[in-house]
Amino acid sequence: MVRGYVLFIIAVVLGSPSFATAQTVSFGESAGLIASSCGADITANCRGVNLDSNRLKECLSRNQDVVSAQCKATYFKAFEAIQKRIAARVTVANACQREIVKLCSGSTKETSKSIPCLITASGVSARCQQAISDAGYR
Repeated sequence: MVRGYVLFIIAVVLGSPSFATAQTVSFGESAGLIASSCGADITANCRGVNLDSNRLKECLSRNQDVVSAQCKATYFKAFEAIQKRIAARVTVANACQREIVKLCSGSTKETSKSIPCLITASGVSARCQQAISDAGYR
């Protein structure tokens, strides 16, 4: 039963809309932290809750008086790291707007399709390169 919840948590975290500083954590790393630190707490305290990232955070917050110290220390940091990664990915379109259009003949509405081009193209600005790194594309 715990294994099922852990897999579900990983799927929820990876699917969360989720970034803008240079030190962001990957979705996989965050999901692994949550699964290893909070799996038992989620099974014990959030049974019957339709778990998505917001409901999971709400359930753990509501039950923080019985949630393990390890889970408390890890979950909120991991969730915050996921949010930072999402924000960084959103900023790539703004930071790389010129490069997406001029160097990659792309559209900022479909930034993800231009990422492989941006990574390999020459003449990409330092600001754009930093945004790509912050977003975890490299």
